[in-house]
Amino acid sequence: MISYKEPISLDGPTDFDKIKTQELEKYLWDAGSYESQEEALLSEEVLGKLDQIVKNWVKTVSHKKGFNEQLVHEANAKIFTFGSYRLGVHGPGAGLNTLCVGPNYATRNEDFFEELYGMLTQMPEVTQLHPVPDAHVPVMKFKFSGVSIDLLYAQLKLWVIPEDLDISQDSVLQGADERTVLSLNGCRSTYQILSLVPNIQNFRTALKCIKLWARRRGVYSNVVGFLGGMDWALLVGRICQLYPNALPSMLVSRFFRVYTQWRWPNPVMLCAIEEGSLGLSIWDPRRNPLDRYHKMPIITPAYPCMNSSYNVSSSTLHVMTEEFQRGNDICEGMEVNKADWSMLLEPYPFLEAYKNYLQIDISAENDDDLSRWKGWVKSQLHQLTLKIERDTNGLLQCRPHPVHFSDKSRLFHCCYFMGLQRKQGVPAQEGEKFDIRGTVEEFKVNVGAYTMWKPGMTIHVSHTRRRSIPLFVFPGGSVK
Repeated sequence: MISYKEPISLDGPTDFDKIKTQELEKYLWDAGSYESQEEALLSEEVLGKLDQIVKNWVKTVSHKKGFNEQLVHEANAKIFTFGSYRLGVHGPGAGLNTLCVGPNYATRNEDFFEELYGMLTQMPEVTQLHPVPDAHVPVMKFKFSGVSIDLLYAQLKLWVIPEDLDISQDSVLQGADERTVLSLNGCRSTYQILSLVPNIQNFRTALKCIKLWARRRGVYSNVVGFLGGMDWALLVGRICQLYPNALPSMLVSRFFRVYTQWRWPNPVMLCAIEEGSLGLSIWDPRRNPLDRYHKMPIITPAYPCMNSSYNVSSSTLHVMTEEFQRGNDICEGMEVNKADWSMLLEPYPFLEAYKNYLQIDISAENDDDLSRWKGWVKSQLHQLTLKIERDTNGLLQCRPHPVHFSDKSRLFHCCYFMGLQRKQGVPAQEGEKFDIRGTVEEFKVNVGAYTMWKPGMTIHVSHTRRRSIPLFVFPGGSVK
């Protein structure tokens, strides 16, 4: 494993690197990777309003609990941002990852998911409000003035939340429950990333490129078993540490070289794992048996460190390994002027890539129900991948597509697809067939256990050959 302490190269940029970086920056601008000034101002405005809302909320909570005037006056909550917005790589139309930090008496279940939820339902700016209290990291999802918001909650063991609270200090974790620790991790890790990469601007440009690449190649989604925004930021941050003087074009090239050669499950880390003094559980495969099963560990830098990529399966790791290899081949071609950025960032032709697919059709009674049902089914797709791997002894590999398709002729319906392919390099048995009907039925039973299920929420899973994919899936309603 590469030492996290030692860079691979301290070399500065060549003239070729400077030209390639200019070409990359132009490509990213032309591709619409940068938000406009109007969008940036709207995000700031929304965050300011949201901060005021949670301040009013906590005063309402303290008043309802019968606190004296002094405590009601001092009552405070505060909004923090993390993810792409805080890292400075926020693209047009991207949502905002936010964290509300509240005092010890403002509870998650009653006060956040009931009282604050009730306040938000009364606001005309708020639409598509979906509380998800049972998620691994509980979240309130909604749109505010058209901006998508994910709002987490951290209940600190403090009576008063100071306006200058520094959540990078480990003391904020004192006495916190597990869900508060999880909710704080995104913010704390984002701040750590910014302090651990050597050149923020080069990091941002390289990360914008890798995020665009991951979206276009269909591997940007931790929910379905690939990687999410935090994972890609950590992977790029590691390359910035290994090549601290490199320009973005070189960082992107070395990103593919390093991760093509990486020996998973060796972990990617930006800093040493801290034991900490609070006794919180940290990622440690020597002590925690479950950690040994992680396929592609990418470790968050803030205490308590966690594996951010726990949903990765054998199938999705195989897909990403192939994509890293393809990226490396193209970057090597760019070094001899036989390839360019558009080749690297060409969308993956998912609908032409496989002979066999699973089609997962879902429907509901109305838009609101479909939105909830769709989110739930998508969150379970990585389980379907794992079940198929289990029941075929790893011989049938899956490639879930992170984006759903909608049939405009059918109300309140959409579908997901998964590519299916026999594992390459393993001799096939004579007459070999894969029967995953029982696997699919088990998946449907698990999905049907959704706690917020309503009549009309249905799921249908079918085997579809490439030639039988419905036309509404293709751009313009026809096969290209």
